[in-house]
Amino acid sequence: MTGTRVLRLGVLGCADIALRRTLPSLERQPLVEVTAVASRRIERAREFTERFGGAAVEGYERLLERDDVDAVYIPLPPELHAEWTLRALAAGKHVWCEKPFATDLAEAEKAVAAARERGLLLMENFMFLHHSQHARVRELVADGLIGEVQLFASEFGIPLQPAPDGSGGLRRASTLPEVAAYPLRAAQLFLGPGLRVAGAQVRPASAHGPSPAGSALLESPDGVAAQLSYGVEHAYRSGYELWGSRGRMRLERAFSTPDEYTPVLKVERDGRAEEIALAPDHHFTNTAGVFARAVLQGQDFTPHADAILAHARLVEEVQRAAA
Repeated sequence: MTGTRVLRLGVLGCADIALRRTLPSLERQPLVEVTAVASRRIERAREFTERFGGAAVEGYERLLERDDVDAVYIPLPPELHAEWTLRALAAGKHVWCEKPFATDLAEAEKAVAAARERGLLLMENFMFLHHSQHARVRELVADGLIGEVQLFASEFGIPLQPAPDGSGGLRRASTLPEVAAYPLRAAQLFLGPGLRVAGAQVRPASAHGPSPAGSALLESPDGVAAQLSYGVEHAYRSGYELWGSRGRMRLERAFSTPDEYTPVLKVERDGRAEEIALAPDHHFTNTAGVFARAVLQGQDFTPHADAILAHARLVEEVQRAAA
């Protein structure tokens, strides 16, 4: 597989995220070719392949049996991620899976062990990590723009959406673990490994789910705090802020950034405010490139597996603290 010119990718499931963002982005990624799309209903698979190419396959198992599939992208509901990851690994396929990768740490550990045993890549699709805006923010922080970081804060909230049945009711746009994953992963990006959970809270069940909102307080090994909040029945928010000894900076649209959007970093320091325009970027396309290059160039898969375990461990600690 590592000698092929492009990575031949199969898609397990015709989820909305695959239709709206991932597959359109793959059309701009020359290292990836979609060779098959599987659905439980062949008609649904054909809707995708007529637009994006590849063979329409009825049933996920049949896609895993194909010789023209080197790796799979899994956009299935979170409770199915670990099951189909293990099946894909058993079939000799590399796996690129939507977040949250697993429902608990034990699932993540089992899947990572299977990937390592077979020498296969397992990568969680945190696409925002591969948008150049965050690398630029980190550079500015490292250069001392706001002094020594004292606090990291982040929020991600998803509004309720109209029910698809036309009843006039509302449905959640996502699940709480999917939404919480973004601020938690961003805290790891900026504060590094070894975060400790100092406290956490989850809102009691509502008509829209068993835990529609939550928050967490984390602490880095050197004492920097992270204040995180997230929910699935909120007005939209998607951003983070770093507060330093000399100033602070704020980035909006940090996690669900449109490709054509020009990010604006708002900075306040020494009594002055300024806005720094950052470059637009294609983070879905970039993430697919990271995945493909790791396989095609025979890179070390360890960092990707370690990241899955670190995130799953932190999520479990937050859940335990909230309980």
